[in-house]
Amino acid sequence: MTCKWCESKEAEKTYDSAFWELPCGTRAVEITDVPSTKCPSCNIVYIDETLIDEMEDHFMLIDTKNLPKKFTFGEFMEKPRMLKRNYFKF
Repeated sequence: MTCKWCESKEAEKTYDSAFWELPCGTRAVEITDVPSTKCPSCNIVYIDETLIDEMEDHFMLIDTKNLPKKFTFGEFMEKPRMLKRNYFKF
């Protein structure tokens, strides 16, 4: 796999933690086991843009009031949606 930052061919899929500010801006949470890319050449760990968009949309569609401070990516994506889609995304 190719690193999007340094274009090294040594990048590999991994699962890592990500820290996210809730859309309301009141606090941040830690999401563990997020599908990510790790590059040993430039020492970067990043989440693919399409997954970031999917996660941002999901935050807009779920009830974030009762989210714990730390949870897994799987637990996050299983949270029931309050809306079918993000109507604020143009």
